[in-house]
Amino acid sequence: MSAPNREAVEVFLQEASEHLQYLREYVSVLQDVDPPREELERLYISAHTLGGTSASYGFPRFSEIAAKLAHVFQYALNAPLGEDLHGPLTEFLADGISVLETDLLEISDTGKENVDDISVFKERYRFAFPTEPPPLNLAQPEPAERFASAEDHEPPVAAATGSYFDALPADDEVPGEILEFFQPEAEEHLQVVSDCLISLEGNNNPEEINKLFRAIHTVKGSAAQVGLKRLGGIAHRVEDLIGRLRDGEIEPLPAVVDLCLESVDVLKKTLHKQWAHEADMRAGVDSLLGRIAEFAPAEPEEGETRAQSTASSEHQQAGETESTALAAAFAKKAAKQPAPGRSAAKSVRIALARLDRMMNTVGELVINRTRMVGRVAELEKLVDTLSFSKERLQAKVAEFQEKYEFNRISSNRGTGPWNPGTTPQMLASAAAGDKSFWSEFSELEMDRYDDFNILSRSMAEISADVNEVLSQLEGFIGRVEGDIDEFTKLAHHLQDEITAARMVPIGTLYSRLSRAVRDAAKSTGKQVVLDLSGSETELDNNIIQQISDPLVHLVRNSVAHGIEHSSERVGAGKAPTGNIMLRAYHRGNQIYIEVEDDGRGIDYERVKHSAIERSLVSPETADRLTERDLRQMLFHPGFSTAPVKTELAGRGVGLDVVRSNLNALNGEIDIQSTSGQGTKFTLKVPLTLIISPALFVRCGARNFALPLAVVEEIRRLRADEIEDVGGKLLTKVRDVVTEVVRLDTYLGLPPLEPINGYFRMVVANAGSRQIGLVVEEVLGKDEIVIKNLGEYLRRVKLFPGTTIAPDGSLILLIDLNRMVATELSERRPIQANASAARIFAPGSAAIARGTIPSEAIDRIEQERVIVVADDSISVRKFVGRMLEKNGYRVKLAADGLEAAELVAQHGCHLVITDLEMPRMTGYELMVQLRQSPSTRRIPVMVVTSRAGAKHRDRALKEGAAAFLTKPVQEDQLVAAVEQLMGTGAPRPVAPVA
Repeated sequence: MSAPNREAVEVFLQEASEHLQYLREYVSVLQDVDPPREELERLYISAHTLGGTSASYGFPRFSEIAAKLAHVFQYALNAPLGEDLHGPLTEFLADGISVLETDLLEISDTGKENVDDISVFKERYRFAFPTEPPPLNLAQPEPAERFASAEDHEPPVAAATGSYFDALPADDEVPGEILEFFQPEAEEHLQVVSDCLISLEGNNNPEEINKLFRAIHTVKGSAAQVGLKRLGGIAHRVEDLIGRLRDGEIEPLPAVVDLCLESVDVLKKTLHKQWAHEADMRAGVDSLLGRIAEFAPAEPEEGETRAQSTASSEHQQAGETESTALAAAFAKKAAKQPAPGRSAAKSVRIALARLDRMMNTVGELVINRTRMVGRVAELEKLVDTLSFSKERLQAKVAEFQEKYEFNRISSNRGTGPWNPGTTPQMLASAAAGDKSFWSEFSELEMDRYDDFNILSRSMAEISADVNEVLSQLEGFIGRVEGDIDEFTKLAHHLQDEITAARMVPIGTLYSRLSRAVRDAAKSTGKQVVLDLSGSETELDNNIIQQISDPLVHLVRNSVAHGIEHSSERVGAGKAPTGNIMLRAYHRGNQIYIEVEDDGRGIDYERVKHSAIERSLVSPETADRLTERDLRQMLFHPGFSTAPVKTELAGRGVGLDVVRSNLNALNGEIDIQSTSGQGTKFTLKVPLTLIISPALFVRCGARNFALPLAVVEEIRRLRADEIEDVGGKLLTKVRDVVTEVVRLDTYLGLPPLEPINGYFRMVVANAGSRQIGLVVEEVLGKDEIVIKNLGEYLRRVKLFPGTTIAPDGSLILLIDLNRMVATELSERRPIQANASAARIFAPGSAAIARGTIPSEAIDRIEQERVIVVADDSISVRKFVGRMLEKNGYRVKLAADGLEAAELVAQHGCHLVITDLEMPRMTGYELMVQLRQSPSTRRIPVMVVTSRAGAKHRDRALKEGAAAFLTKPVQEDQLVAAVEQLMGTGAPRPVAPVA
């Protein structure tokens, strides 16, 4: 296009400003003797990006200078620059950045480049521009575009083999640093593509199609530029398809939108290298490009012309005519809006880890503020003590003065007349210590002072001084408290600002939820409309990531279990199209998210029947269950009411995972359902996880913290109000039967005694029910910074974290949800193994009495235990189910460290491990197992996606007994396991528990 639109240019200006600022700050690393390679690569990326994007927006002179800077940095990556760096080259880099900054300001103000300054710069540094560049030609690509080969911009047609995949160009070697920058950017653009596609179904908006085209076009160009040519080729074909949508050649029918959405999935898998192996990638890409060719046939000649005409912002060259048109375009808008360089909001990308560190620093400020408050409280106690001492001192001084302040009137008062002539002699005598001077005055006419009087006066003055110091100290404490209040306000303000920086609108999830509902509705053949509100509600980014999967499951659950088919809805007097409403809103320090549908509601009879089938309850108990109890049954692991297994339902992986994810966030989930009208799930999650309000309680000599969000009230409880019913302590709180948990008994602390006949009880909501926690004393509430307990205590689930008290001691945070869940699990029946079950089987009494000969008893084979270690939960469960189905007992570990702990504590007969895992890799696990005499004989099987000879050789060197490549087939896995362990009872290589 002849004049890039204003919005796009503003994006370029902002991005270019950030890159130039980075170049200005870090170009000095070239002067180091051995500059870090990472810094050089980042400098090269910044300069190279400037050259490419400026050429894309039609600023060739800017692109030429930036390309020269990129050349210097790239040269420095591969060869030494020499010792004369402080000469012309240093000046060239500094002046080059300066001239680019000046040119950027000129583009911002007028829309055209500063030709004179760039010409002067090139004239001064002729050594960097040995020949004049050829005349600009609109038919030729910019130098920045030549980083991608010519075939990148030609639509891939089927190769001689008939495969579209073979026609795609191979990827270049792309450094990890470049991928680190590129992948988030590509994810953002692909998210825009998904959002636009979903909105297109209900409304064919040309603006959405243009936005869609720009996003996929950017993905294509950026991928080709960084060297991901295969990704760029796929994106180019998707761009052709969307280009036909934009030109009106095809309509946005559901089939076209489905194809585009599938294209986004393929692009994401290619971007993140999520294909299992190249054969899967070949099949997926061939299928996709083949269907795209049905709607948009690949025509290299016309395709290239169309791509250049419709996406000229990527390929257009800016000659003098273009510059004039560009300036005119900017001049038309200059009267309506200020220059983008002055009005556009500046922004910079900050890594989430850095924000986490900043928030942790704010947390330390909060801890220090709490410590300062504690110090001031101690000072106030000292002031109170001093005040009490002052009052005692004043009382003693008053008493002393009353006794000794005035001498008693002497009975020997002089009666003769006063002779003034003798006064000088008397004064001299008095000064010498002669007391006869006072004989001329009565005690009423002249006060007498002896040592008692002087002591009394001194004590009175000391008392006054103490009172003055005490008054000043009280004023000082008041000022310190005011300073602490200001400090608290600043800390809270800083916390709010950093929290706001971490906040992400929940609307970023809405497109994924819309896609999930759309796919689920299509899979089940139902008509469903998703109504979204509260998209502007903001949440901590970490919480957004952790609730995304639960929300996706809930909306899919609503489609699969809640919404009826159209015929069934019409028969029930409802509209044929089902509705799912998702709302998000603030309430206090929590975010409420509601997922509601107008479907059939919960079928309590089916829930009861499923519970009986799974032996969760007996038929007699099931009849006594309330609707609330049945709703809680839905959260039981593996529970499902679906009659058959499908992709959406019947797999038993459902609401228990949702609740466990929410419990990890200190959140809650509640269900409301009306038969025939629908179901509503309400999720409550905190705004942030790092700093949260807490209630402090004491039990014995220990202090604990409870999340304030779950606390309902604090009340006194008489000992006779607690009833023991079937081993459970119960009481009534506002006519609601509430289970009582004595914290002293639960934690094994010294038993509490009622004070004046009363206990202190904290009423809280935990696990969707109300409990009363009996404590010795409620200390108060405050904001706390939750610290992790560390690696060694990560299995202590009851205490998710700790905080630091003002005196430096640790206060443990109690997870009430975990407390309730643990209590329930302790009452849950334990699944016995084969040996334990046989001991109590029918006929076991005769065996115990010895009436049956031991020769007649079949010996039971020892259970064969396998530890499966993989950081992917899906792989762990998939492999575990394979093995369990074939009679093995399986223990699952999330990484090598957890696997090592399982083997050390319980033993096993075989370890199956992945190679790449956090904390401890498969290689490190094998080394550790070989170092211990009790575990070195345990065979280890490696199951990994790394199929290279290098990985295989290293695994075998470290002691692997077998090496399989993912995806592994069941028969192949079982055969390998049987080969290692044998079909009979295995040798006791380690104690098994």
